[in-house]
Amino acid sequence: MRTASTLVVTMHKKAVIMDWVPIVFVTFKFLALGIAMFFAIKWHYDQGEKRETRAMLRTGGKMAAVFVLVLIGVGLVAFTLSSMLGLDLSFP
Repeated sequence: MRTASTLVVTMHKKAVIMDWVPIVFVTFKFLALGIAMFFAIKWHYDQGEKRETRAMLRTGGKMAAVFVLVLIGVGLVAFTLSSMLGLDLSFP
């Protein structure tokens, strides 16, 4: 049977280990996404060399505009939904 002090020590060790979990996961996430972005940009750059530059710039501009519009839409939906749920979103 465990005593209270060994239980506290065990729980403290688990808490110390759990403090590292977000650091490891966030680091892995940044590494994985960074590598994926590098290869995606490289692939698109290589594809762009095969095509007309003006068409690529026009397509990139359209995609950027759509991204901004979708980002604004998602933000508005999230704000509206959180307001309907009664969350306080005011700045201090």
